[in-house]
Amino acid sequence: MAMTNENATWFADTFARMVNNVGQALLGKTEVIRLALTTMLAEGHLLLEDAPGTGKTALARAIAATVQGTHSRIQFTPDLLPSDITGVTIFDQKAGSWEFHAGPVFSSIVLADEINRASPKTQSALLEVMEESQVTVDGVRHTTERPFMVIATQNPIEQAGTYRLPEAQLDRFLMKTSVGYPDEEAMADVLEGSANPDRSKSLSAVIASSAVASMADLAAENHMERSVVKYIAALAAATRASESTSVGVSTRGALAMARVVRVWAAAQGRPYVLPDDVRMLAQVVWAHRLVMDPDAEFAGATPSAVISEALEVVPVPTVQK
Repeated sequence: MAMTNENATWFADTFARMVNNVGQALLGKTEVIRLALTTMLAEGHLLLEDAPGTGKTALARAIAATVQGTHSRIQFTPDLLPSDITGVTIFDQKAGSWEFHAGPVFSSIVLADEINRASPKTQSALLEVMEESQVTVDGVRHTTERPFMVIATQNPIEQAGTYRLPEAQLDRFLMKTSVGYPDEEAMADVLEGSANPDRSKSLSAVIASSAVASMADLAAENHMERSVVKYIAALAAATRASESTSVGVSTRGALAMARVVRVWAAAQGRPYVLPDDVRMLAQVVWAHRLVMDPDAEFAGATPSAVISEALEVVPVPTVQK
């Protein structure tokens, strides 16, 4: 179904209600909530790099409650096994058959806490389900329900005993951002409600899970002019051509941008995408995908600077509204 003005208005209103609902549990973090919900509706996954106690678990619970979905939390540790995530097949003696016991990954919102503490083998167990929304156990495929989003976290402070996420896995995260600490006003509100610290438990659903899937399908049909498509391609090529990078934005990264800007535009109430949508999301969608040249990195070059340079160099197209 094509995105019309009426559909775009309904989408934006529903999106705003979802943001406000999640915002009751995560105070003063409207921008992060908008990015997280955009990721979910673009059917992608979110990577948060944050210190402990900033509200990552509250964000996951609040989103699950808002969309009438399920929530699970996986604490990644060095001894965590792939089967602890995906589930196992167990022989039922009474029935005389093998039964699949689903793991915690079969939830609407999965919080993968401190994902870089698990071994690469366990980290790779998430790859198939993140990319294809399915798990293969003992040769049998098991599909996850919609919506499905992995919110993975990394602690930027403690690096001892961690395994760096490989580029292939980083590339599968649609966005990377951080929640951060609230401002003084929001912190005061949090402290006033300290008798009930987990505000997500009192949230009611704003939309049914089935309607979230419909919103995702609708946003995927949002109009994007050829000039905007070429703009995304030119920006991706500019990151690859930069002397500061060993690996620039991949085809998967460019496709991710094309998906996410359609949702972002619909959330603004527009049935079309503007180049400004691409510019607004370039850092959070692309920065974590770049692999820097070691010499350039030693000299102070950063992924953020490479993307900023590409945004300055590549001409911005004009779009007829």
